[in-house]
Amino acid sequence: MEFAVCSAQVNLADSGPIRLAILDSDSGFVSVLVNRLDGIGWQYRRLEAAPRVEEFVAMRVNALVVDLALLGPGAWDFLERLCATIPGLGVVVCTGRSSVAQRVRGLRMGADDWVTKPCHPQEVLARVEAVIRRRKRAGGRADELPVIAGELEIRADQFQAFASGRSVDLTRKEFEVLQLLAQAEGKVLQREEIYQQGWGYAMAHGDRSVDVFIRKVRQKLEEASPDWKYLHTHFGVGYRFDPEPRAGADPGGQGGAGNTPREEPARTPEGEAAAEDRLDPAFDEARPSYA
Repeated sequence: MEFAVCSAQVNLADSGPIRLAILDSDSGFVSVLVNRLDGIGWQYRRLEAAPRVEEFVAMRVNALVVDLALLGPGAWDFLERLCATIPGLGVVVCTGRSSVAQRVRGLRMGADDWVTKPCHPQEVLARVEAVIRRRKRAGGRADELPVIAGELEIRADQFQAFASGRSVDLTRKEFEVLQLLAQAEGKVLQREEIYQQGWGYAMAHGDRSVDVFIRKVRQKLEEASPDWKYLHTHFGVGYRFDPEPRAGADPGGQGGAGNTPREEPARTPEGEAAAEDRLDPAFDEARPSYA
């Protein structure tokens, strides 16, 4: 199957037209979506069955719109392998009704966005554009020098962080959230600001995605670097990245004079986690699905 190439082209950052793959068997939805694509000049490829993950490399697409319901029981495995194999591919899940746990699971596996059907094709395409813009910004930072903070080495070229040389094993989105906070250089970022920059559009009222991702990043950092505290919660406001040796810990001089621990007894990891849990009781209800 060949790409359908249209006369007009959408050119973001002078890197050529957007090339989109659509993996969906909903003929009505796909037809309307394709009509929109013809009107704005994107290149696209329609798929009604999932190809092997390796075949996506040869397709050279920028992004994928996928209905996970089409993939049946193997949907999660496919999504995880696809995002791991092609970390630069923007993935927007566009499927029917789903639970909070399913949406969070998909995002943790590497999906960039999740849209629930029925939805307007224009919104789907806007979300794809937002994903691609973030990819371009991330690609522009690929040559940046690693950020060294405490025991952490944050590498934009690998979309990964390392603690004492060992990978922290962050998902792509978790890394993006961590990198965003680290680049703020100790400033407090509001939840809305993190969401706007990390997801590419305004945060809906009551959305707890930022809290969920911060929780997972903090947990992984604590496991990989237990003598250091990196993420700080400012309740009702947002989060701050500021590496500090934990009280009583011996970080081996890694932090230097500029990282003297602060006396903040009220902000223990246990207290932060407990307070965040109270903020989102629905998370506890769905907790087993996040493991």
